[in-house]
Amino acid sequence: MPKLYRDYDREELDVQYNAQATVGDITPFIREYTELSSKAYATLDCRRQIPFGPSAEETLDLFPAGGNAPLFVFIHGGYWRMLSSADSSFMAPNFVDQGVAVAAVNYTLRPHATLDQIVAEVRRSIAWLYNNCSAYDLNPERIFVGGSSAGGHLAGMLISGGWHEEFGVPNDIIKGCLVLSGLYELEPVALSYANDWLNIDKETARRNSPIYALPEKGCPLILSYGGSETAEFKRQSEDYAAHWRSAGFETDCFERTERNHFDIPLELCVKDSILDRKVFDLINRDN
Repeated sequence: MPKLYRDYDREELDVQYNAQATVGDITPFIREYTELSSKAYATLDCRRQIPFGPSAEETLDLFPAGGNAPLFVFIHGGYWRMLSSADSSFMAPNFVDQGVAVAAVNYTLRPHATLDQIVAEVRRSIAWLYNNCSAYDLNPERIFVGGSSAGGHLAGMLISGGWHEEFGVPNDIIKGCLVLSGLYELEPVALSYANDWLNIDKETARRNSPIYALPEKGCPLILSYGGSETAEFKRQSEDYAAHWRSAGFETDCFERTERNHFDIPLELCVKDSILDRKVFDLINRDN
């Protein structure tokens, strides 16, 4: 088979971008996302399915923390085609307990929206939150974002440059970012089996690759990935970190050896875990 990207042919790229194959059965992890999120809805003050855009799927679930609180916005993964905000609020009890509000963003999935539309929806959610902070006792100057897998890609598009004027928000709207096992260069993804549902061409892949859309001034960026991830998933994080760092922006990239692609975001539920400490050090550094 011909080489399509670096030293990979199509069959090899399919292996590299099949995150599910690194754990076998993803069902237990999805179940844990949902169960922990359900517990958050049952035990915390939450404003559910707040609309932030024109389409039915553009909603967010907001867990206030009171007192002009900083806000952590989480973008779920699912390879742009599965999961929702209802599966993605699992970190809310830990964050709210430490004085940080949480917003879990829902967006239209493939094939019902193009990748460009999904990126626009997520950006619109940030603009809506910024403009409505006072209604929920949030601090518009302390908005942080995070995401896992495809959500890591979308979080990367939030800290990219070139979109703020269109949405009427300041260039520095986001003060820090956490991305886990993300995809920051979409060319190889578009050459793999994932393009069977993503359905993007070369130009769309480049336009929606955070690694090619660095801002003029970047916020602090934390990147991590699991030890059992494929070489390409690891390279994606390391390369994005290298680009961010070479632009002069604060960067912290590291492997969580004992974690995998699907359980690494669950570490955000655990106070004083490595990811928890790093995120809260970032959020609270200027408090």
